[in-house]
Amino acid sequence: MTTRDDIVAEALTWRGTPYRHQASLKGVGCDCLGLVRGVWRALHGAEPETPPPYAPDWAEADGRDSLTEAAARHLVAVDPATMAPGDVLLFRWAAGLPARHAGILIRPGRFLHAHDGARVAEAPLGRWWRDRLAGVFRFPGV
Repeated sequence: MTTRDDIVAEALTWRGTPYRHQASLKGVGCDCLGLVRGVWRALHGAEPETPPPYAPDWAEADGRDSLTEAAARHLVAVDPATMAPGDVLLFRWAAGLPARHAGILIRPGRFLHAHDGARVAEAPLGRWWRDRLAGVFRFPGV
């Protein structure tokens, strides 16, 4: 059984990993989805599906919310009011747009994420991020 502490501990080992689009290798490179994929592999083994190629800005022409759809296939959706450390957070840049960014809550008010031009780092889950929250998901078995 995976615990919240297990998820947070593994996620924190990714700190400092350079940003690399579509990568998911701890210490070598990852993007926001790669971070979540790497934590999944460490705790659950093989990934349940291989993500298709995606643009750096995740702007699919069909308008589908593919990140949220994938999360719903493999994680458990939870009410944002009940988010807790170890949960996966999805963000959208504006109302009505699909989710385009992911992170992992590591403690109340703080999450870990990778974003272009930076390394995997902790950030405050302040108002700017909360206003863009598109969904909260829990790893299975937590």
